[in-house]
Amino acid sequence: MTLERPLTPTILALRQFLVIADCPEAWKAYDLYLFRDGDLVFYVGRSQTAFTRVWTHLIDGFKGRSLIGRFILMNWPRALHFTVELMGSQDLQFATLGHSVEAAEAALIEQYAPCLNEMLNRLPTPLPACYNPPTAKGRRPRSPNRMIHDAEQANRWADRQRYSNEER
Repeated sequence: MTLERPLTPTILALRQFLVIADCPEAWKAYDLYLFRDGDLVFYVGRSQTAFTRVWTHLIDGFKGRSLIGRFILMNWPRALHFTVELMGSQDLQFATLGHSVEAAEAALIEQYAPCLNEMLNRLPTPLPACYNPPTAKGRRPRSPNRMIHDAEQANRWADRQRYSNEER
C-alpha cells in the first residue's frame, strides 16, 4: 500500500547545495530532481536518492560521463545560481500516476520539456544561446573541491549582501 503524503519540494541554489556534504534525513525520500535557471528547466531525473544522484552528476561532469554535470561545468561560475529542486514521487501531486517514480519523471519531462533530457522528451526546449552547451571548450573548475570552495565564497557574499540590506 502506498502512503500518500505531501513532500514539500526542496528548492535551493546550486551554491547552497554544494556545501551540503551529507544527505539530510528528511531528503532521503526525494527520488526526483530538476536542474533549472528560473523558468528554464535543463534536466529532470530520478533516482532512489535524488541527493546522491545530483552529486553523482556533478562529479561525473568532470569525467565526461554526465551531460548535465558537464553543462554545469561549462557554465561555471554562472551555474552557482542555477537551482536544484528535489521532490518525491510519493507526493500527492503524483497520486494519479500511482506514485510511480518512472511515471512521475515522464510527466515532469513532458511538463517542462527540459533542454538536456534526450529520453522521453518529444520536444526539448532549445538551449538558449546565452548558455554554453555541454560540449563547449573553456575555463571551468578543475575539481569538485574547487566547486565547493567557489560555492562557499558565493554563499558568504550572498550573506553579506543580505545583512547589509537588512541594516538599511
